Amino acid sequence: MKKVWWTFLTLIALVVASSWFVSGLWGGKTEKIVIPQQLVFTPGETIGAFMEHNKIPDAVMAKSLGKTAPSDKTALLGSLSLSNDQLQTQIQKAAALSSEQAGKDWQKILPKFALWAIFLYVAIRALQKGQFNRKTRKWYYLGAVVLFGVAFGSDPSPMGTVKDAVVLLAKEGVVFPPRLIALTVFLLSVVLANKAICSWGCQFGVLQDLVFRLNRNKADTTGILKQYKVPFVVSNGVRVTFFLVFTVIAIVVGMDIVEYVDPFKTFNPAHLGITGAVAAGILLIASLFIYRPWCHFFCPFGLVSWLLERFSLNKIRVDESTCTMCGSCERACPSDVMGAILHKKTVIPDCFSCGTCTEVCPTKAISFGRGKKEAH
Repeated sequence: MKKVWWTFLTLIALVVASSWFVSGLWGGKTEKIVIPQQLVFTPGETIGAFMEHNKIPDAVMAKSLGKTAPSDKTALLGSLSLSNDQLQTQIQKAAALSSEQAGKDWQKILPKFALWAIFLYVAIRALQKGQFNRKTRKWYYLGAVVLFGVAFGSDPSPMGTVKDAVVLLAKEGVVFPPRLIALTVFLLSVVLANKAICSWGCQFGVLQDLVFRLNRNKADTTGILKQYKVPFVVSNGVRVTFFLVFTVIAIVVGMDIVEYVDPFKTFNPAHLGITGAVAAGILLIASLFIYRPWCHFFCPFGLVSWLLERFSLNKIRVDESTCTMCGSCERACPSDVMGAILHKKTVIPDCFSCGTCTEVCPTKAISFGRGKKEAH
């Protein structure tokens, strides 16, 4: 028990310390462009004077007018073919999109997606070949934590593509196209290989999984400290409720409640805050006893990707001709997904394709590949 706790504390301390150092090397995000909620319109005012009084950058004014450059600044504001309300709305939307664009570090984002593609391909091929065991699994998780979390930080993340899209649409009524592209790529990875991005690429997801494995016996089949499988009806019920509450608050109040407890900021500790640090600490401690608590109880992308899992091309399969229904996979599975598969439940919980079931099956009846989830 002492070894579990000391290993856990050492891991988290190293992750936070190294993330703090590396995030400092990357530098901070560009400050968001702030436009007054109510612009001041003066009769007979020129476009240039209007922009100066309201502190509107040239790029924002140009985007709000659908042009590459601002109109003649000496022209009268009344010469525009927009009412004051229409111009106010257009400028607010343009400012929101400009802030999103300015806040992205493309030198970090594009290489991260390339590395995701390579890493996920290697992990999926290893799953298909049945190469994962308790040791290699931990090394893959540690590699993903270091690469996608410590080295490349908290953003982008699968969770952020859903959360930030909902908030931006609710608050400003706009969609940031690059984020929509990223979300599409992540969802395609879910369809290609069952929750692949969550399983092996999501920085906080793999950190939770690694923490969970620290509290496992040598065979990786049960916990050293007692571990619990929360019924899916409970965890998913909480997740759906949380998503609905989050969305309603974003629409009605314009507030991003996830931002205050965002555990992905573990990889950017300077922006974690007291509330975020407490939330992340609770989730990571809970990960010793419950499999991926953030993913199962709160993650917006986890909920969306679960809805697509049934369409995954590659997933866990059970060969009925060799399965003896011994229950080894069900007992070793960190969640209750294998029990649902074996007993052909109508609702199948999230499967994070960890490969534990394929490793422990005595008759090698379980594999990861194309086909339907089948059992006796």
